[in-house]
Amino acid sequence: MKDGKEILAKNVKDLMYKKRVSRTKLADDLGVKYSTLSDWLNGRTYPRVNSIAQIAKYFNVTPAALVDDSSAPTEVLQGVVSIPLIGTIAGGEPILADDHIEGYVKELKAGLPVGELFYLRVKGHSMEPTIQDGSLVLINRQPEVEDGDIAAVLINDEATLKRVIRRDGKIILMPDNRSYAPILLDRENENRILGKAIRVTVNL
Repeated sequence: MKDGKEILAKNVKDLMYKKRVSRTKLADDLGVKYSTLSDWLNGRTYPRVNSIAQIAKYFNVTPAALVDDSSAPTEVLQGVVSIPLIGTIAGGEPILADDHIEGYVKELKAGLPVGELFYLRVKGHSMEPTIQDGSLVLINRQPEVEDGDIAAVLINDEATLKRVIRRDGKIILMPDNRSYAPILLDRENENRILGKAIRVTVNL
């Protein structure tokens, strides 16, 4: 049975391999001697608690993941995050309030943009053929988007997706499906832009 030093050494080396981080770079970034890091990675010595926390923070994993001897702590080691799936949103309440979250979607953190992310499940056909009914759309929360971007917009306490068009100082929400009518965004009410759509996932 592996002891704690061997378990931590294996997990850190796995992370270094996945992230393509050399021993020299890791030692420099952590501010420790190369020989000290080598002792950790060779299972000769065990880092102090604060050093384990520092390594965990560097690789964006939990300290528990570094000392986990389970056969497949891969989700933690790969940096999997749970992104909330949002349903309806009561006016004036925070977007990510617990009552608004229908569930979570697991994603590898690598490649995701920095910021507050959430998913919406598309209901309806107004954005077809670009976005199909039932698709999951990843949203990066931000109060403004560029002209022509597809955005999550709060309309009548429900988040919907529309393309944002600016004309004569007004913001128009345009559906991609021409069978649906445009909507004028009224900022005097609770209607507002929640964030930019950055990815669509379709279950086959």
